[in-house]
Amino acid sequence: MNDFNNAQVAKLPGHLKQFIVSQNYERYTPIDQAVWRYVMRQNYSYLKHAAYYPYISGLHSAGLSMERIPDLQTMNDNLGKIGWGAVTVNGFIPPAAFMEYQAYRVLVIAADIRQINHIEYTPAPDIIHESAGHAPIIADTEYNNYLSYFGSIGAKAMFSSKDFELYDAIRKLSILKEADDTQEADITRAERELMHVSENMGEPSEMALLGRLHWWTVEYGLIGTIEDPKIYGAGLLSSIGESASCMKQDVKKLRYSLDAVNYPYDITKPQPQLFVTPNFQNLIDVLEQFADTMAFRCGGAGGIIKAISCARVTTAVYSSGLQVSGIFTELGLDAEDNISFVMTNGPTALALNGKQLSGHGKDYHQNGFSSPVGKLNNSIKVLEDYSKKDLVQSGILTGKITRLTFDSGIAVFGKIKSILRNENKVLLITFEDCTVTDCDGCILFHPEWGTYDMAVGEKIISVFNGAADKESFEESVMVNEEKCQPDYGEKTLELHQLYKRVRYIRESGVNSESLEKIFSQLKNDHRDDWLCALEILEIIVYRQNDSLLEKRVLAYLQRRITQAPHLSKLINDGLYAIKNPVYI
Repeated sequence: MNDFNNAQVAKLPGHLKQFIVSQNYERYTPIDQAVWRYVMRQNYSYLKHAAYYPYISGLHSAGLSMERIPDLQTMNDNLGKIGWGAVTVNGFIPPAAFMEYQAYRVLVIAADIRQINHIEYTPAPDIIHESAGHAPIIADTEYNNYLSYFGSIGAKAMFSSKDFELYDAIRKLSILKEADDTQEADITRAERELMHVSENMGEPSEMALLGRLHWWTVEYGLIGTIEDPKIYGAGLLSSIGESASCMKQDVKKLRYSLDAVNYPYDITKPQPQLFVTPNFQNLIDVLEQFADTMAFRCGGAGGIIKAISCARVTTAVYSSGLQVSGIFTELGLDAEDNISFVMTNGPTALALNGKQLSGHGKDYHQNGFSSPVGKLNNSIKVLEDYSKKDLVQSGILTGKITRLTFDSGIAVFGKIKSILRNENKVLLITFEDCTVTDCDGCILFHPEWGTYDMAVGEKIISVFNGAADKESFEESVMVNEEKCQPDYGEKTLELHQLYKRVRYIRESGVNSESLEKIFSQLKNDHRDDWLCALEILEIIVYRQNDSLLEKRVLAYLQRRITQAPHLSKLINDGLYAIKNPVYI
């Protein structure tokens, strides 16, 4: 892994760097390069009129070219000038990690490129979507601020256990669709699994709803007026099919508002409606409206209930500032439905301002953590705000046996071992020989269980996804392995060489007499190909030096359309690009 001398990439914490892989540029085949060039030329042919941001200038600002797959180093050199960076990963990464990268102003780019048989669109992440889709518009300051801010909000969003099932199902299907040797039955089975999970998601989580906002803006967003919108969403900018079809009247155009959270999406199908924002500030305004409903801003019982539903590590923040990170399993409520008690199960850590407290990591609290929440009974002042004098007057002293009874009826009785403060706040009181009981006298903690650490705080003011101190809490759960060069067969390697020779003739300007020999070999030995034939035709037409060969190649392409009607649009679009060349 290399930081590419890019300031944003260098700032990434270790738990994000674990996903980064080398681009290994030499892995891209001559066919891969031709796929990139075809898609980019088609995109520009249409997007020069339909895209919001000047497409070519946007490509250049991100270090991209229509002629070849981008080199990550070059992209980082250019993105660094606008305060962004880029890294390559192997396909899908967990949604929370993806959001964090955005918050750090780093684009996540899948190192792979779509196969030629998925040239129009692939549900799997690929370098065309991630670089040619996201990067050209990122030079717009308002937009890249929105993208980064969205990441910072998304990284805190609460998941449900169903979200993880959906992520796994989408990832599995996408991998199968892009693999060379996948059987159709395996794809059908994966599609059924995805449909089953999608139809049984239950109440959408924060991340599911936020994912819809991301989809209808960052991926499939339009900007301008309902009557004359322009494309800015990366999914549309990188799809040569939907970038054109999305503007048709049968695709409904709606004004973008918070109502977009009520529109789920299907990653495998064209979208029946799209949302139009009048400007990028509106995106931030809508995001703020949604963020105000999220657990990281609201906290309370609702936040803990979301944490329990998540069944993964989340963090609850006490009003004292103490952060408790673990898998929450229980919640106690008082007579007024305020939180009176919380409990985690399994490894738990305590932190302050995102930094783990010394001696309170997940190894120490390996069996979980529990503590009351609220005010002490008959106390005007909340315990977290007690001064040293207040503690002394209340008999809350190190070495003294003390009984603390909360408004909820929970009682903590034991010998105080230590009191942890931060400036003017009491964070944690540690007891020995401690018994904790609820209002009915049921035991919540028994002296035989060891030392009792009581968190201090009147309320839970925030609940968010993940650990407070990820670097200390999280282990490297998914270190991406570098992919090996595929073992191409002799026939495929021969086709690679034909593509390579055609590119050399086009770029070098050398005599094109050998094109006839290349075409004959292509026609005789690789009759399923169509893209190399288009590239040969392009050279002939531009150089105007062999009308007979031009007719032969055209006839070959027409036969391919007859033999494989699904190639009709791809070939005809390629012919259009040849007749209407792109000059940049």
